[in-house]
Amino acid sequence: MTLPRTPSQTVGPYYEIGLCRRSEKELVPPGAPGAVRLNGQLLDGEDAPVSDGVIEIWDAENRRWGRCGTDGDGRFSFVVGRVPHLEVYVFARGLLKHQLTRIYFPDAANGAPPTLVAEQEEGGLRFDIRLQGERQTVFFAV
Repeated sequence: MTLPRTPSQTVGPYYEIGLCRRSEKELVPPGAPGAVRLNGQLLDGEDAPVSDGVIEIWDAENRRWGRCGTDGDGRFSFVVGRVPHLEVYVFARGLLKHQLTRIYFPDAANGAPPTLVAEQEEGGLRFDIRLQGERQTVFFAV
């Protein structure tokens, strides 16, 4: 079986089986006790949406994982359980290596940088990821 290659924007070739945009967006079933919808947007340095990114989240406390490709407006969405924080991996064009950050829930932020704290919104939480600029999300060395 021959696998298709990823677009030439990346350093590669990398084969798409390892990094597909297949969605695994529900870490917990919607409506489960403690379930919350987490919405966000992936933005570049000029606040323009990144329409071909992939966001992966990891709930280390409950050993749950999710993946969501961004849409044409850079939006992503997950259903997660209430935990103190989630690990976040960001894959996008122009990044030679994925970026690692965290999402802290508002009630468990305890002095975390403001760009890492999700905000309450109607129906759940919101967390935007900014790759560059004055309001850039804090990323950790991997």
